[in-house]
Amino acid sequence: MAYEVVIGLEAHAQLLTASKMFCGCSTAFGAAPNTQTCPVCLGMPGVLPVVNQKAVEFAIRTGLALNCTMAPMNRFARKNYFYPDLPKGYQISQYELPICEDGWVEIGQNGTAKRIRIRRAHLEEDAGKNLHTGIAGASHVDLNRAGTPLLEIVTEPDMRSPDEAVAYLKKLRDILVYLEVCDGNMEEGSLRCEPNLSLRQAGSEEFGTKVELKNINSFKFAKAAMEYEIKRQTKVLSEGGKIVQETRLWDSEKGETAPMRSKEEAHDYRYFPDPDLVPLRITPEMVEEARKALPELAAAKHKRLVSEYGLTEQTAAVLTANPVVVKYFEASANAAWGVVSEVVGEASKTEVSRDIANWITVDLPGMAKDFWTRIPAGEIGELSVLKRKGEISGPIVKTVLEERLKTGKTAAEIIKAKGLTQMSDEGALEEIIDEVMAKNPQQFAQYRGGKEQVFGFFVGQVMKASGGKANPAKVNELLKRKLAG
Repeated sequence: MAYEVVIGLEAHAQLLTASKMFCGCSTAFGAAPNTQTCPVCLGMPGVLPVVNQKAVEFAIRTGLALNCTMAPMNRFARKNYFYPDLPKGYQISQYELPICEDGWVEIGQNGTAKRIRIRRAHLEEDAGKNLHTGIAGASHVDLNRAGTPLLEIVTEPDMRSPDEAVAYLKKLRDILVYLEVCDGNMEEGSLRCEPNLSLRQAGSEEFGTKVELKNINSFKFAKAAMEYEIKRQTKVLSEGGKIVQETRLWDSEKGETAPMRSKEEAHDYRYFPDPDLVPLRITPEMVEEARKALPELAAAKHKRLVSEYGLTEQTAAVLTANPVVVKYFEASANAAWGVVSEVVGEASKTEVSRDIANWITVDLPGMAKDFWTRIPAGEIGELSVLKRKGEISGPIVKTVLEERLKTGKTAAEIIKAKGLTQMSDEGALEEIIDEVMAKNPQQFAQYRGGKEQVFGFFVGQVMKASGGKANPAKVNELLKRKLAG
């Protein structure tokens, strides 16, 4: 029997606030265990939580980017359950009145666009973290994370393959990072996902029994977990068994899911309005202020890089994967454009943009992970202009960049000190070409005999003899003339 997979996703995004959701404790990652806590986030008797205004602003900003409707009135509830990393015995969340509802995100799969509906996005606090390390059999609890603001984003069951689900997750991460509401660091747990997956007979409209895959922190693991679960459920159903509604954990080392607990229904959590928190009112003015502050998102920026800068789809995709890097690229290209149009004409803008994009996506990442903090964007622009003017070559640019990162000297200082300006003087180049031809009579005879591929050999020899300083365009022009004799 053929089965169709149905997937909905819950994503938990830690918001980039300086303090926690209901208290003033720091949210900084990496502090010593249990050093960022207070009576409020530890749930001591008699304490009163206060809503973090910045978290609310971030939620509104995200809701707008996800095409959601903002609820003018929403409130917090207590979600009651026991877990070692939840000292209060309940989690403050939103239940029947979430802050954002009825949105959508568009993904591209196999050349076609598909809309994934967003059911809701609500604010809540994170739990602590259980640490199963140290002495064999011992577990510890770190409550630094307890109370960190979370935005839980829940989709409708609109995805029909693990690839679609991962495409949605990547799109969501891009949105959150560009909005600067979440750093998207899945390894540190800043963004976690929980796929809800079920199978149904192909052609059926009725959903099957869903299984939740808990707290997965990478795209790779999310895809692998869903693919495993599809195989597992297919086997169970094919053998006449029934799928149990449950929560399962992904074991990345074994490459399989394992039962964690039976899946609770909403009434099992005994939700009720938090008596310590008044309803939260979202005014039209708050929404409009957030709308005005929305930045250009990755998808729109990708299209603009292709149309405005003449980049390829692939290069634009690499650049837009990191908002800091793409901002650096645009600053570099824009610094060069004005100068380039004056010295070598408007038509060279695309070539300049592609040179800069290539250095930023291919060369510089291998030299330094934080290159954008160490070389001003304007200097990258200057190098592209010098290359377009024929004063330096591509290989010299790479040499200059490496030296720039090693010494901290400016590009202009390095070029001057090392005499790296490109040779364009025809007389000097002809002398080098004559010497190369004299030293390689066999290759010269082969070229004259019709073996034109030997031309590349002569170009290489001339560039080597000039220490990489010869102007390649001039070398090609003069070599063709000389070899033709």
